[in-house]
Amino acid sequence: MSGAPRPRVGVLAIQGDVAAHARALARAGAEAVPVLREKDLDGLAALVLPGGESTTIAKGLARLGLYEPLRAFARAGHPILGTCAGAILLAKRVENRPVETLGLLDATAVRNAYGTQVDSFAETADPGAAAGLEGLRCVFIRAPRLRDLGPGVEVLVRVDGEPVLVREGNLLAATFHPELTDDPRLHALLLGDGVN
Repeated sequence: MSGAPRPRVGVLAIQGDVAAHARALARAGAEAVPVLREKDLDGLAALVLPGGESTTIAKGLARLGLYEPLRAFARAGHPILGTCAGAILLAKRVENRPVETLGLLDATAVRNAYGTQVDSFAETADPGAAAGLEGLRCVFIRAPRLRDLGPGVEVLVRVDGEPVLVREGNLLAATFHPELTDDPRLHALLLGDGVN
């Protein structure tokens, strides 16, 4: 379907590697659109909440009046992928210097659970990852942990036994940075391709 229009996917552009997510979305067959205003959400098929510093992003969401528009976007059933700080912002509960979140994902995010920037690392998904995500390479930078997962939260990928990619309805939360690899599978999953 070379003539089919590419789906437009928003990338929250307050902070984080927006360009890397745009490249990952292009590899998955989508067009990336920066999101900084409510009207930027119009016509989007999905949304990415990138990593960065969750306090800075939360302040930006408040300053730009984006909390309610993003919640409405999620309630309308649009897929959302939160990576690292984006996963924190999706969670209903936060530990270790809590920030205001969107309160959408039934999980507790523990900020900086793996340590500081110098403790960054990359690891391959444990055996038993959801079909289509086997061998996924996960890059962790000041990463959160997800715990106290609600009954509707499905673990798709674990690393060292810890859940690092979860799904609840139209929400995907990754505690790592999929945009820092050349693997398009997680962004393709956001677009409805891959894991069922």
